[in-house]
Order: sequence, then structure tokens, then C-alpha cells
Amino acid sequence: MKNILYKLFEHQYLGREEAREILQNIVQAKYSEAQVASLITVFLMRNISVEELCGFRDALLEMRIPVNLDEFSPIDIVGTGGDGKNTFNISTASCFTVAGAGFPVVKHGNYGATSVSGASNVMEQHGIKFTTENDKLRRSLEMCNIAYLHAPLFNPAMKAVAPVRKALAVRTFFNILGPLVNPVLPKYQLLGVYNLSLLRLYNYIFQESSANYAIVHSLDGYDEISLTAEFKIATNANEKIYTPESLGFPRYNESELYGGDKPEDAARIFDNVMNNIATEAQKNVVIINAAFAINIIQSEKSIYECIDIARESLESGKALLTLKKFIDLNS
Repeated sequence: MKNILYKLFEHQYLGREEAREILQNIVQAKYSEAQVASLITVFLMRNISVEELCGFRDALLEMRIPVNLDEFSPIDIVGTGGDGKNTFNISTASCFTVAGAGFPVVKHGNYGATSVSGASNVMEQHGIKFTTENDKLRRSLEMCNIAYLHAPLFNPAMKAVAPVRKALAVRTFFNILGPLVNPVLPKYQLLGVYNLSLLRLYNYIFQESSANYAIVHSLDGYDEISLTAEFKIATNANEKIYTPESLGFPRYNESELYGGDKPEDAARIFDNVMNNIATEAQKNVVIINAAFAINIIQSEKSIYECIDIARESLESGKALLTLKKFIDLNS
């Protein structure tokens, strides 16, 4: 590891195979926590390359616990995290809204590393028991259109670096890797990123895959559609910048999306959204993210039609019913 660190400190880059081997060694505990922390820190000081990211991804996918849910053609909605905005669980609420509208969702998530509440935090707040059993995950999809994969159970490298990530409490390249290593390899994906360079990086990687995708970035720094500013969407077909107003929404303040100071605060907002008693800003930001996810699956529909589908799922109680069934099946 010492030689690897010197190489990186001298502003050199890792090859794809070299990156793959390093991550495998991390999982096998061949490096100390201090060495792993130093490695992670390098990628806070410069952008990760396509070769490095692909190598790390290769290692994670090779070591993952396999899950086969291909027959559902599911979607995942996920953000990289690390935007420093500490929002409530927008992508998780969007997943239940999409599932409530009748579309299969396989959400891949983790505890919050740089925010108060990640997807796994809000799941645990609702009594969800994480599982790797394929039959249980399939049944959850069959019964309520959604299954949840807690990343550390399926990706041993995520578990191996969890203490270091928690101690550092800053975004790392594992935030970038997370959306690329859903063990199901979902057919559809809505991915939020916290800057434009990441949008370009993911766009390059996804173009080489068979996934139908949209990568989103709010230009004021959110890793999701926040409706606080213009936002950019990159898909298989094109790139486009939207304003909230062009889609029929007002612009909101950042404070209106704040997730609180502890996981319980974020879980309460999540519940308010699901029960359709949240503020207009909280509800609409979930609707717009869910709408773009639906639009990936049903690209023949306009985004305005998809907004209507997402709104009906949330306001009719279908999303809430989906959440309740999911809790019954998985707690």
C-alpha cells in the first residue's frame, strides 16, 4: 500500500486492474484502517478517473452476493450523497411513490455517511429487517412492487470500509460507487449526483451498459431534483436543462427540504410525505423525482403525464398502501 500511496501522492492514476486488486485487498483486510483512510483521502483531493472507477466497480460486482430479479425489470432511484445538503429521504420516498404507481423498484441503499439519514436509517426506523434471501426479495416485489437491498449485506467491501467512512464523515469514492453496484443490475436507473463532472463521468460509464438511465443534478449542488434551482438531466438519448417553472412548480428554499438533526426527524418527514400531509415543497420534490423515474420506464409518455402519475400515486394513498404492505412483509 505504501507504494500505491506514493504513486497517488505524485498525481498518478491507477489502472483498471490495479484499482480492482486494491479494493479486493481492502476486503481481505490486507491494509490498515489508516492506510485505507489515506487512500480514500486522495480521491477527495482529485477527481476519480473512469479507469479507477470501473476497476473498483469490477471488484465490488465480482464479490457481491448475487440476486436474480431480472423478470421484474426493476428501477433503482438513488443519489450519490455527499452534497452536504442534509435533505430528508427524497429518493426513498420517490421509490415508494413509483412502486405505488405500479412499477417494480429494487432500492439499493445504506446508512447515511454524510447526512443524518440514509435509506437504511429510514428503513430501520420503520422496523424493516434487512435480508439477502432471494425468495423474500422476490415476494416483496410480487406483493408490493418494491424490495430493499441493504448495501453492506450484498457488498462486503462496503461493510469493510464502513468504520473508516463513518470516522471520516465526508464523501468518498464509495459514495460514487454505490449507485453502480446494485447487485440486481437493474434495467432502469435514476441517479442523482452532486456536481457536473460526476454527471459526465456516470454518463460515460452508463453509455457502455445496457441500462436505461437518467442522471440528474440540481445546479445549486443537490444530488437530486430539488426544485430549488435549474437542474440538468442526462439520458441515453440526450442532455437537457429544466427549470422548476417549466414543469409547473415554484422554486423552493433549501430550508424547506432540510431533513433535521437526527434520523428520527427525517423519518417523520418521510412519513408526512407518505401520508400526504407534508409541506408543498416536501411533497412536490418527491413527485418530480418519481416522475422522472417513471419517464425512464415509460419514455413514450411526456414528463407532464409522468408528473400526473406520480402525484396520483402519492395523493390517492397508493404510495402509502405500498409502504404499509412493505413494512408488513419485511419487518
